[in-house]
Amino acid sequence: AIGTGKVASTEQAQEVHAEIRKWLASTISKEASDNTRIIYGGSVSEKNCRDLAQQADIDGFLVGGASLKPAFIDIINARA
Repeated sequence: AIGTGKVASTEQAQEVHAEIRKWLASTISKEASDNTRIIYGGSVSEKNCRDLAQQADIDGFLVGGASLKPAFIDIINARA
């Protein structure tokens, strides 16, 4: 959760993203669900970016302070 110092596990992040995608499909349309990019805005670092990037419903990252560090390049390349 942002600002708490607590980091969601990869599994928790995927679970929430899957629920958002499910909500989009049931409330709006399957097309909207399929075409909406859902980004993860938790604590993304060079340590967890690869695992997060492999999740089916996590389409990208909102990166804060980590973007100021040299390891940001690892986050950029996480899906490569």
